[in-house]
Order: sequence, then structure tokens, then C-alpha cells
Amino acid sequence: MTLDLDNICELFEKWGSNVYDEKISQLDHALQTAALAENAGSSDELIIAALLHDIGHLIHLQNENGKVNITVNDSHEAVGARVLANIFSPDVTAPIALHVEAKRYLCTIEPDYFYSLSLGSVRSLENQGGVMTSDEIQRFENHPSFLAAVALRRWDEGGKISNLNVAPFAYYSELMSKAAR
Repeated sequence: MTLDLDNICELFEKWGSNVYDEKISQLDHALQTAALAENAGSSDELIIAALLHDIGHLIHLQNENGKVNITVNDSHEAVGARVLANIFSPDVTAPIALHVEAKRYLCTIEPDYFYSLSLGSVRSLENQGGVMTSDEIQRFENHPSFLAAVALRRWDEGGKISNLNVAPFAYYSELMSKAAR
């Protein structure tokens, strides 16, 4: 599948209201995560990564005609990074590709982090590989986008608040256009 900026907007319009094992919609989660990245003073690329980090879930919904199986790892991080690679640089796609690994990493090195996870994140953790081994930790920490992925993961977990008022998706359109290749 190949995406352009219009397709990204269409995916969020069609599937963004889906609740995918959390208390808020995919769209609300994306907007909250992006707002947290922006409030932290992040680069435009990292804000876009925060906005689009779960687009792989929307692609899965599109491919499966809206059917969701939360007991299966849909590799949404890899799918999302792969389809966005023709539009955005690795500064956007690498943190997306690594944000699930960042969850596993944080649960391993910060045991209290696990207790901060939403129920949906706890459920998916085991399907995504559980906590990391020492070799996995070392490999992850050596990745050039390690810190960006960890930051994205923290915003990801923080962006799950019901009825939070944030900027609409259109607010990020110019930012995405500017960062597109």
C-alpha cells in the first residue's frame, strides 16, 4: 500500500472514530499524542510521528473492512512506518517503527512504567514480545532514534484522556505538507 497526504486524511476520516481497545478514539489518541509532543517543544518531524504513530491500526482496519482482533499483534508500528516512508523522512518513520519496542524497553528498565499502562497497552504488551532481554535492550539503546522513540512512547501512553480538548487534525496539515518529501 502506498499513501499520500490525502490518503492519510481519508484514513482518519473513515476509521479515526474506532476505539481499538482504549477508552478514546484513534483520532483523539493521535491528536492528544501530537499535542503532547508539540507541548514538549519537539521537532516538526517528531510531532508528525506522534500524530501518525498508530496509522498502522487504521490501515489494518481498512484492509480488514473494519474488523479488529485485539488478541493478534498486527505489527501496526512496522506497517505504519513502511507506508509512510515514501512520504516522510526517517525522522518521522523511525520513531513510529520503534514505539512498540520503546514500550517493551520502558517496562523492562522502569518496572513502575508497566503500572502506568492503560489496560489496552497491558493486553497488547505480551503479543508484542513482553519485556526485553538484555541483548534487546542493548540493541534498542544503540538505535539512532532510540530517544525519539522513548519520548513518543511516553506521549503515546499519556494521550489517552477522555474528552480532552485539543487541536483538530487539520491543524497539522501544513506541518505534514512541509515535512513531506
